[in-house]
Amino acid sequence: MSKNRRLEDLVSVGPATLEDLRRLGVRSVAELARREPRELYRELCRQKGRHVDICCLDTFAAAVAQAKDPALPAVKRFWWYWSRQRKKKV
Repeated sequence: MSKNRRLEDLVSVGPATLEDLRRLGVRSVAELARREPRELYRELCRQKGRHVDICCLDTFAAAVAQAKDPALPAVKRFWWYWSRQRKKKV
């Protein structure tokens, strides 16, 4: 994996998530690796002034995991893996 990965190179990061990350001040994969998915989600809800779909949290979890580990197994790169993990904790 290249050290020059861009946010849009991460699996599960489409245009809407990219816009949300930029809204939250995340401009690079390195910055994303230092963030916590749940904090990103809470801040997004606060900024938008409403509850955002919880799947957004799962997408942030997938993106952060990839940012931290370029060799992350393929199955863990998709938001639905993280959705299942979150639901197991309930």
